[in-house]
Amino acid sequence: MPDTSPLFPPITPRRQGMLAVDDLHTIYWEEVGNPDGMPVIFLHGGPGAGLSPQHRRFFDPDHYRVILFDQRGAGKSTPLGECQANTTQLLVEDIERLRELFGISQWLVFGGSWGSTLALAYGQAHPERCLGFVLRGIFLCTQAEIDWFIHGVQWFYPELYEEFIAPIPLAERGNLLQAYVDRIMSDNPDVYWPAVRAWSRFEGRRVFLLPQPDEASSDALDLGVGRLESHYMANLGFFTDDQLIRDMGRIAHLPAVIVQGRYDVICPPLSAHRLHGAWPGAVLKMIPDAGHGALEQGIARALVAATEQFRRHGRFE
Repeated sequence: MPDTSPLFPPITPRRQGMLAVDDLHTIYWEEVGNPDGMPVIFLHGGPGAGLSPQHRRFFDPDHYRVILFDQRGAGKSTPLGECQANTTQLLVEDIERLRELFGISQWLVFGGSWGSTLALAYGQAHPERCLGFVLRGIFLCTQAEIDWFIHGVQWFYPELYEEFIAPIPLAERGNLLQAYVDRIMSDNPDVYWPAVRAWSRFEGRRVFLLPQPDEASSDALDLGVGRLESHYMANLGFFTDDQLIRDMGRIAHLPAVIVQGRYDVICPPLSAHRLHGAWPGAVLKMIPDAGHGALEQGIARALVAATEQFRRHGRFE
């Protein structure tokens, strides 16, 4: 069967390594593509989801110098699932450490889902370091979005919601997020493993618009996603109320494209609409036949088109 993927062919890193960012955390990084090409930083989702080899393929390797890394507590970074010393502000500092490590003055910032959140936070902290933004599946980390993630989705996936709440006693369901945090952060593996697996399954089964073949579960993914997503949601992403919209003036002069699946039930389109309203110069691409997944055909095609437009023209159309 011919490969119909809009992505560039698979590629292996030119370099990879580990960077100690404090006494506790060490992050994994990799460099892909042309060492003299246009620099871009890739920010994965979750929090806690980590990198995939597919993430390297949104960029023409002849023209881009791509830096990718596993955020604190995710993927190959150590310790896996560690929430101590793990905040948005510290992740922003880690991105700056990587920029300095690679001797890059400015770069394109590419992020989806939680990666879009982190991209906005980084850009607003360091606008002078950003050439522009490619964002997908917008998540502004507001209380309303977190409530939707936990509860609102029952309107579309009632069976998943029933499965998610089933292990939690009725007396604790008034604060379902806290009930899961209490279990996920337990020191007892018999308590936290079922909880992180339930959390990861609750999210993973609604990523794509159309059902996908069940994949073998990964303990690393379940632990990273379960612990870090619940940790960040319980702390509202370490943001003040609607901070990312309120501070848009810091980056509104920079070019951006927002790629959003019309039927995204993890990060619904309202957040992309709000961001676009606060960023009139940004280009909003609403994909009519997609959910949340970056690898859905329409979304992947729009993301590749965006990176190609930017390398050719320095803007988005």
